[in-house]
Amino acid sequence: MGSDTVRRVAFASSVGNAVELYDFLLYGTASALVFDKLFFPSFDPRVGTLLALATFGAGFLARPLGGVVIGHFGDRVGRRAMLVLTLGATGLCTALIGLLPTYDTLGVAAPLLLVLLRVVQGFFLGGEQGGATLMTVEHAPPGRTGWYGSWTFLGSPLGLLLANAMMGLSTAISGDAFPDWGWRLPFLFSLVLVGVGLYVRLSVQESPVFREVTRERGALRLPIVEVLRTAWRRVLLGAGVNLGFTMFVFVIATFAVSYGTKQLGLPRSELLTAGLVGSAAQAVAILVFARLSDRVGRLPVMLAGAVFLAVWAFPLFWLLDAGRPVVALTVAFAGSAALFGPMPAYYAELFGARVRYSGVSASYQLGAVLGGGLSPFLAQWLLGLAHGGSWSVSAYLVGGAVISTVCLLAIGETLRREQAPASAGQ
Repeated sequence: MGSDTVRRVAFASSVGNAVELYDFLLYGTASALVFDKLFFPSFDPRVGTLLALATFGAGFLARPLGGVVIGHFGDRVGRRAMLVLTLGATGLCTALIGLLPTYDTLGVAAPLLLVLLRVVQGFFLGGEQGGATLMTVEHAPPGRTGWYGSWTFLGSPLGLLLANAMMGLSTAISGDAFPDWGWRLPFLFSLVLVGVGLYVRLSVQESPVFREVTRERGALRLPIVEVLRTAWRRVLLGAGVNLGFTMFVFVIATFAVSYGTKQLGLPRSELLTAGLVGSAAQAVAILVFARLSDRVGRLPVMLAGAVFLAVWAFPLFWLLDAGRPVVALTVAFAGSAALFGPMPAYYAELFGARVRYSGVSASYQLGAVLGGGLSPFLAQWLLGLAHGGSWSVSAYLVGGAVISTVCLLAIGETLRREQAPASAGQ
């Protein structure tokens, strides 16, 4: 396969994933900044913040189901068609959130519709990341799967960067009117990004691994059943690997904004700037660590990342409390990339080609909902229990890092299996 083709597929996966993550992470930023006042105004401010962050978590609850359903069709019909579907549907939900009347207009129907759109959005995102990573990894040449696979996950920091940039721009444009209409602009801008993403994705070909394995052996009738029969242990351990990472990254991407503005009184613009710098640092670090994993193996690089999550959990909040969010979040985002960068190749190496979409989506998204979906809400709850003591959130992050470390050690090295894409679940 030509290098131009591989790069085009990797770019398409990255762009599409960036748009999807923009849609999803934008909601988290808005939840931390204004949704408590717009959709839950009748509650105590602290309770309103908890409820707004809980609706952020609601989107995660649907992700494993979306991963299973869309993964099923991805293993039977093809990767490409499912990725076009997930991108379009997620972007539509985001735009509809931007048009949604608030509590003052619709009453209790407003937060109910907000949760509904968030759940539907999460369902389609659940099938996005697994398929996007597979399209890239299955096009990549041997010895470069970590490098090219990581291009997909560049979409996460780029999506966060776009979300923070659009929030910052809309804040500057709308000024004091941001709670009235300024917050809607980034959600409506999603339609432009989706148009670009669909154009790019429609230009790439189906995965050659999928074409080959279905031509030679046909598609399984129920891929997820085969995954659970032959590889359930890898599904659970893989979920544990992602649990600690998503717990950490959504605390720094979402909860830190709420904590910094409402608990510490830091300017919203300073927190958004810290997120921008951190996202840029993570994007570079993802490529570095992914390429390193091609050379020395996935396990040592990802273990170093898991250990970092534990080591940085307390300095992260010490620096935030000291009014240094840029340093705190930049180091956090960059260091977490050691675990994140190799993940696309890592998860693809856990499952055989005939069940890979289903296996990767189920495992990755289960970890996402248990870690990232609940982390902003639980962090806020723990902060309240500790009477504002950030040590409680740091201890929580350490627990997640320990789970990731144990699961990585239980799975062991996966790089040796990249030459046998159809080995499991055949």
